[in-house]
Amino acid sequence: MKRLDGRVALITGAASGIGRASAILFAQEGAKVVAVDRAKEVDETAAMIKKAGGTALAMTVDASSEMDVAAAVDRAVSEYGTLDALYANAGVSGGFRNFLELSAQDWMDVLSVNLIGVYLAIKHAARIMVPKGKGAIVCTASVAGLRSGAGGAPYSASKAGVISLTQLSANLLGGTGVRINAICPGIIETGMTKPIFDRAKERGTQDKIGQLNPL
Repeated sequence: MKRLDGRVALITGAASGIGRASAILFAQEGAKVVAVDRAKEVDETAAMIKKAGGTALAMTVDASSEMDVAAAVDRAVSEYGTLDALYANAGVSGGFRNFLELSAQDWMDVLSVNLIGVYLAIKHAARIMVPKGKGAIVCTASVAGLRSGAGGAPYSASKAGVISLTQLSANLLGGTGVRINAICPGIIETGMTKPIFDRAKERGTQDKIGQLNPL
C-alpha cells in the first residue's frame, strides 16, 4: 500500500527542478498528479509519470494569474473528483542585480509569482479542502527568507513573505482540518540556480556553496 493511494495532488512549478521531482515522487507514492507550470516542459513531467505507470495530467498555468490557478484547481476536481494535497512550489529567481538599480516592475515580476502566486494557490485549494474538513498544503519558501545573502532582494523578500503567509494561513485555517506548512530548502542545483553553480565553479569557490545551511 503506497502512502498516497487514491489521493489527488496539484503541484505548481512542476516543469523542472524541485517541482518535477516532487510531482514524480507524489505519483510514485500513488497520488493522481495535476502538474502545472507556465513552461511547456510540464508536459514532459506528466509524460514521465505516465511512462512509469502513474496517473498525471499537465496544464500550462501562470501561477500569478488567479484565473489560471482557479482553473487548475477546478480541473483537478473535475478530472479526479477532489483535491487532497497542494504543493505551491512555483517560483522565479529574479537574478542578482544591484539592489539600488531594481525597478518596481522587477519587484512585481518576482512577488507576483513567488508570493501572490502562493496566496492564490492556498486560496483556491482551501475552497475545496475546507468544506470536506481535510487537506494538506505545502509552500516552498527558502533559506533566503530566513537570512540575507542567499538570494536577490526581491527573491529573499518574497520567500520571507511566504513564511509569514504560511503562518498566517495556518492560524486562519486552524480547526478546519487543513494543514499548511512551508519548507525552506537550501540551494539545490536546478535550472533556476545553475548560473550560481557555474559562477562558483569558474571562481573555484564551489565548496562555499551552501554555507548558509548548517547541514
